[in-house]
Amino acid sequence: KAAGSALLQDEDLVKRILDAVVSAVSVPVTLKIRTGWDREHRNGVAIARLAEASGIQALAVHGRTRADLYEGEVEPRIVQIAGAEPEMMAEAARCNAAEGAQIIDINMGCPAKKVCNKAAGSALLQDEDLVKRILDAVVSAVSVPVTLKIRTGWDREHRNGVRIAELAEAAGIQALAVHGRTRADLYQGEAEYSTIRAIKAAVKIPVMANGDVTDAEKAKAVLAETGADAVMVGRAAQGRPWIFREIDHFLATGRQLPEPTPRELAEIMLGHLDNLYAFYGEFSGVRVARKHITWYLKTLPPAAAFRERVVRVETAREQYTLINRFFADQNITELAA
Repeated sequence: KAAGSALLQDEDLVKRILDAVVSAVSVPVTLKIRTGWDREHRNGVAIARLAEASGIQALAVHGRTRADLYEGEVEPRIVQIAGAEPEMMAEAARCNAAEGAQIIDINMGCPAKKVCNKAAGSALLQDEDLVKRILDAVVSAVSVPVTLKIRTGWDREHRNGVRIAELAEAAGIQALAVHGRTRADLYQGEAEYSTIRAIKAAVKIPVMANGDVTDAEKAKAVLAETGADAVMVGRAAQGRPWIFREIDHFLATGRQLPEPTPRELAEIMLGHLDNLYAFYGEFSGVRVARKHITWYLKTLPPAAAFRERVVRVETAREQYTLINRFFADQNITELAA
């Protein structure tokens, strides 16, 4: 799909889009771009001039080109796509594979309204024929492995996860992640694992169990209950990225790793902020960092007043300095449970 940063290849089309949007509304219009399509085609200055000429009121520029997207990324490089049009999904897979994606993951598990209202994400579970056409189109479009994430069904009366898994295996999907709730459940209640166990029994491809995997002991219990090949951790990793090493160690040894010390947490958190600033640039990086800071602070003794202050600053220097000072000033001896 020729959208997003792919448009940087076609300056004439960019101009026509900007002119059309600015002329269509009376409110200010802003624009975000990358510096160019690739390092040999850094046309950000030209695009900026087109934006100014069209009447764009503000311009945000990401410091990387489109082709730099995967530079320095840990392998395998996995890109997740979502949508409801088979050909558009196939084209999205082709574009990302051409740019360096090593695995394409199809999201049919997201329950968010902004996704499901477009008949994408877990909304697709209502239409098995469309699911099949999307899977066939994407798998045939690329030479890299394609994986799939689903929920157990649309609602509790329509748990068709086993049927979707069988369609996925027949289409050539290489691995399947299953969240133990229906789309209608959103994230309410507790995940159920019996459907995941049935899916694992029905297919030969690797199955990952997802949903309420909150710690190492729960990971081991879910693997035992479902027979799954792996667990997938989602919300439990927010503010606790060390959960993966905890699970790995517990499964290998049966022993719990000690929690990171406050000093280790400070190093992890500040290193994370550095990476966010470097990747997103200062303006966006500071804003993306706010939610991560909030998640990290939940692992500490009550810090509500500090949290309110640190999420309001506007510069990377202020944000980084406040976090650094917080750990230096507080007599924190242990993390919250």
